[in-house]
Amino acid sequence: MVDVTVKEPSLREAMATGRVVMSPRTLALIQEGGMPKGDVFGVARVAGIMAAKKTGELIPMCHPLELTHVEIRFDIKPETGEVFIEGQARLVGRTGVEMEALTAVSVAALTIYDMCKAVDKEMVLTDIMLVRKSGGKSGLFERKT
Repeated sequence: MVDVTVKEPSLREAMATGRVVMSPRTLALIQEGGMPKGDVFGVARVAGIMAAKKTGELIPMCHPLELTHVEIRFDIKPETGEVFIEGQARLVGRTGVEMEALTAVSVAALTIYDMCKAVDKEMVLTDIMLVRKSGGKSGLFERKT
């Protein structure tokens, strides 16, 4: 791991996004509450938050962090069968939370797949990326769209 002992704590935030593409029929079933495993978005939200909190255990060189905020949001496009996922992580600390935001989005997407695979095995998880981060020595990063 990188030694961050001498770094000053600062407010650090990161936002990541991702997308799950499925058939419009599958998305309609999710919205109707018709998936056999239950509330897809509720479970995926909790899974993403839990994953963010465990990032230091999953990614070998990540520091274990004391996160102060994790949020997962979903935006659905019923006509195209797309679920857009946005994950945000925040803390006051010596190292950034980019990996936590990315992990949250990735696991939320994987959970959607798991919850729906009995109905649609052709789902695609795609476009997982960091879109914004702030704080620390490197300051602000915003992905150009």
